[in-house]
Amino acid sequence: MTINNTIELMAPAGNFESLQAALDNGCDSVYFGVEQLNMRARSTVNFTIEDLKEIANRCEAKNVRSYLTLNTIIYDHDLSVVKTLLTKAKDANITAVIASDQAVIAMARSIGMEVHISTQLNVTNIETIRFYSLFADTMVLSRELSLRQVKKITEQIEKDQIKGPNGNLVEIEIFGHGALCMAVSGKCYLSLHSHNSSANRGACKQNCRKKYTVIDQETGFEIELDNEYMMSPKDLCTLDFLDQVIDSGIQVLKIEGRGRAPEYVATVIKTYREAIDAYYEGTFSKEKTAVWMEALNTVYNRGFWSGYYLGQELGEWSNIPGSAATQKKVYVGKGTHYFPKAEVGQFKIEAYDIKVGDKILVTGPSTGAQEMIIDEMFVNDLTAEKATKGDDCTFKLPFRIRMSDKLYKIVEA
Repeated sequence: MTINNTIELMAPAGNFESLQAALDNGCDSVYFGVEQLNMRARSTVNFTIEDLKEIANRCEAKNVRSYLTLNTIIYDHDLSVVKTLLTKAKDANITAVIASDQAVIAMARSIGMEVHISTQLNVTNIETIRFYSLFADTMVLSRELSLRQVKKITEQIEKDQIKGPNGNLVEIEIFGHGALCMAVSGKCYLSLHSHNSSANRGACKQNCRKKYTVIDQETGFEIELDNEYMMSPKDLCTLDFLDQVIDSGIQVLKIEGRGRAPEYVATVIKTYREAIDAYYEGTFSKEKTAVWMEALNTVYNRGFWSGYYLGQELGEWSNIPGSAATQKKVYVGKGTHYFPKAEVGQFKIEAYDIKVGDKILVTGPSTGAQEMIIDEMFVNDLTAEKATKGDDCTFKLPFRIRMSDKLYKIVEA
């Protein structure tokens, strides 16, 4: 649902750290998976059924909508689990379910739960929108559409007054940032064939992210693709043409990343929040975009490209096996105590040294992902410039920490 006539910024949450990071940095909604029936079943910790109420409570406290992803292929033996999940989600006051299987859609509608159509259903035209409007209020379009095609769909919804079950015009959601798959909207079978591990059941083995040699079967001639991972696309980034994205008439911009770290969620959501707000304030500019892009480059990415939104027909492929982030985190230690009156946190240094002037990251299920620079510290109750393994270290914090929160140092990659 659009927030104050602005587009909705949807954040990924793979665990409580990422959920809190999303909430702290200005998202309008979050999407998450519970246990095995979601498209990130193996790439993230995932929540349990018992977590649903806590998720809903945290979101409601920030006036943020919550979406349960239940968008994998569903077999007969899954149906009882689906029913239990949906019932518990409804009871916990989760806002909506993101679904692709007709059984999930039907079950959700039967208990009066709002349905959003997943990108897995590959919605690409207005007649498909019209059909699913009988069951769903929001639809995620196929990732292969151009903005021109997206705009044609949003204009036709308005013209024909196509409404969902809630009585409002159908809302259109698109992916705005994060990992892309070489397969059409994620429908891939490589992992299933090679490892009997279905990507469409949330168990992708990431075959496409590897480097390959091509062999001509007739002659035996081998070609090694130099500096190019031929099936591994660069990450999607729409920030530098966000004005065009918003002008296409969408209502929801989704950030991919349920398998990524909480600091990734914090940075990306904070950056897109600022950019969206700047657009509506009339201050969106190339100068600001350059600063935002620099921030996005500090966290996990495979390089960036615009996807198919600007009319490009072929993908841009990564030339590295992992991240091109300009910064990385190294583990330092864990939180042991917080002194609320003095606003001081205490940490046990277990690995890497830290010193005054270092940029640090603290993560935890309630803390989220918080970054700051140390301007002074005490080591073993004495003023010091540096703390090493085995030391008890305290310094002022503008946020509360909890027992066992993790402390990292941010360094250049």
